[in-house]
Amino acid sequence: MGSMPDPLDTDGPAGGLTVGQVSARLDVTVRALHHWDEIGLARPSLRTSGGYRLYTAADLERLHRVVVYRELGLGLDRIRAVLDDGAADVSGALRAQRAQVAERIARLRRLGDGLDRMIEAHERGPLLTAEQQAEVFGPRWDPELTGGARAAYGDTPQWQQYAERSAGRGPEEWRAVTEAVTGFERALGEAMDAGVAPGSPEAGRLAARHRAVFGSAYFPLTRRMQVCLGRRFEAEPGFAAHYDAVRPGLAAWFRRVVDADARAHGIDPDTATWE
Repeated sequence: MGSMPDPLDTDGPAGGLTVGQVSARLDVTVRALHHWDEIGLARPSLRTSGGYRLYTAADLERLHRVVVYRELGLGLDRIRAVLDDGAADVSGALRAQRAQVAERIARLRRLGDGLDRMIEAHERGPLLTAEQQAEVFGPRWDPELTGGARAAYGDTPQWQQYAERSAGRGPEEWRAVTEAVTGFERALGEAMDAGVAPGSPEAGRLAARHRAVFGSAYFPLTRRMQVCLGRRFEAEPGFAAHYDAVRPGLAAWFRRVVDADARAHGIDPDTATWE
């Protein structure tokens, strides 16, 4: 709180100060002064012959205390009790307010930490060290894949959803995500080995399972978005190497599965866009 003028210095007309003068002196809005007058918290004791309110030295002393307690965070009802109840435990009221302030500070610090994590997740994806990423995602994991994904999709709502999820995940949560994704990739390889044909009902179920797993791990995935991912999986060396390490040719086969599923639902994979 800044320093305040002496509340007892009343040099206004007729030994009192007008609402405007008090407003300027105590840095309180005229509206607040009128409200406190209406509810009986701090009323001017005098009026001019024209009916204008005038605050005496005693009125200003009370107003000064109201302002101090309000800046400390006390509600108006609590302020009234402190000022009007001679038996009120002022120290107890202030201690209770101090405890509330401390809790508010702690909440703001937690909020600040959360915002820091969110910012970092938006900028780089999983909030894991290189060692943690290798442990969670496996030795074949290429951290540059996340950077490439951010370059491609960093301005999209989907990346924002991914970042928000990433901000709340530690190694154990990412390990669960990895297990779900790895289980799906293993099922893809087994389906390819079994000769599942793109466009077949079983292949369509695989495409649907991919959207479900991906959506749970990263962000909701439409069929058109899935087609765009399929292109990247086949065309980009990092993604292609990841899938082909599961089964040689898996990236290209999975793209055909996705494209066939899109066609079956009226989507031309050659013109599909990220939407």
